[in-house]
Amino acid sequence: MAAVVLVNVLVHHFVVRWDMTNDRRYSIAPTTRSLIQSLDAPLQVTILLDGELNAGFQRLQRATIEMVEDLEAIGYWQLGIEYRVSAEEVPKGLSPTVIHERTHKGQTAQTTVYPYALITYKGKTAVVELLRNNRGLSGEENLNHSIENLEFAFVEAIHSLARESVEKIAFLEGHGELSEAEVFDLSQALSHYYQIDRGTLGNETGVLDEYRAVIIADPQLPFSEKDKYILDQYLMQGGRILWVVNGVRFSEQTLSENGMTPVIPLELNISDMLFRYGVRINPALVQDLQCLPMPVDVSDNPQQPNWQPMPWTYAPLLLTSQASPITRNIMQVSATMASCIDFVGGEDGLQKTALLATSSNSKLTGTPATVDLSLFNGTESEFQYAFVPVAASIEGVFPSLYAHLLPPEDLQLHAPLRKTSEPTKQIVVAAGSTIRNEWQQGQPLPLGYDRYTQTQFGNRDFMVNAVLYLTDDTGWMALRQKQITLRLLNDQRAREERITAQVVSIIMPLTILAIIGIAVIGIRKKRYTKQR
Repeated sequence: MAAVVLVNVLVHHFVVRWDMTNDRRYSIAPTTRSLIQSLDAPLQVTILLDGELNAGFQRLQRATIEMVEDLEAIGYWQLGIEYRVSAEEVPKGLSPTVIHERTHKGQTAQTTVYPYALITYKGKTAVVELLRNNRGLSGEENLNHSIENLEFAFVEAIHSLARESVEKIAFLEGHGELSEAEVFDLSQALSHYYQIDRGTLGNETGVLDEYRAVIIADPQLPFSEKDKYILDQYLMQGGRILWVVNGVRFSEQTLSENGMTPVIPLELNISDMLFRYGVRINPALVQDLQCLPMPVDVSDNPQQPNWQPMPWTYAPLLLTSQASPITRNIMQVSATMASCIDFVGGEDGLQKTALLATSSNSKLTGTPATVDLSLFNGTESEFQYAFVPVAASIEGVFPSLYAHLLPPEDLQLHAPLRKTSEPTKQIVVAAGSTIRNEWQQGQPLPLGYDRYTQTQFGNRDFMVNAVLYLTDDTGWMALRQKQITLRLLNDQRAREERITAQVVSIIMPLTILAIIGIAVIGIRKKRYTKQR
């Protein structure tokens, strides 16, 4: 009796699950286990996804509850994780999701849900977004991606609550980079994770040592040798750099006023650095048939304009790689006047991964050239390039540009020259527009929002993930690569064969039981008849 009671107590308090699935959908990563076991105070989790849910959102709710139960099982002896499912206490600022569905009878049903969870730790609360909504994917695919992302979403929130100090990142200035207003939306998003500073480099080599990452946002002026040396040695010390750099120079104002602009190579004096690090930004423009539209007046009468959307091939919608946690399951990234990159260096031991690329119908325009708004459509045969890289990550041990060069004069050296780096990471994006937000009526628009089509693209997610990836040393960003195979029912066949399935599922078990019962009775009758 004591053993039975003990087993029941243990079963009540512990969640035991053997994951026998091929995609390991019920396994918790070691990174998550380490984070949960490092906590020293209870967690309270409120799952707001509740109410009259359809089958898809019930699946998401069930997966969320299972995730919380798994976390509770990991940290049971260290802390208590209390959770409840309730949509009664929704904080201000959380937007609901409206589900529009059509029943099999043709009727339309509408349900409002809050696909969020709240995590409270030591008096601080973080919001977990449970639903990933990628434009262009079906509802089932978006829900499946949301379930894949659950572990990362919870770990990201708990990580932000449990950190004892705030890391610092810096936006570089002094080379015509984007202003604070032009990167306002990204700065707001990153401020949830980091302290953000802005500034120039000066004359001291150790000026960047306290920063986990440096962002170089669309510079327009050349870098001095002193600046290059400081950046190079920062990288050698294990620093991380996000390069968002155009390969060409053009004037948006001239293009807007005159309908055309000359395009020439953008000389920033960093080509030798990037080449040394394994990548080259080409002074060429990318054109793509998969692009944003632009309103154009096609009327012959100036008094009666007729604005029609026309494809603007210089504004490509870049595809995102599913092979990297930075870009997995995020929407296309919008860009204008983008360049392309090449990997160089051969067998240099660096890991190079393309993050953003054009579609299978692309074209490269060399510079110098002229971009004319009146020339929208080229023949499809001209777009012969496919999947041209526009952004990439490079990881490993980098050689210094100054390994065989003297340091620049008038530079205060705080440490001896390092010729090779600590293992570190860089990301290169050959399109400055991917990081710039627009303004409308004195208010900043979300990064990646297109005013004409009123569509939100994946620019913000891409940039935030890029910085998180650069500063991640524990591997928790790899949780975004979790993949669950989506196995969908054929709705039409399910409706057509519904009666058959119901009959089979009800009649067949009863028939089998009846046959077994008759057989048992027959065997018993035959056995006992012989005995008599």
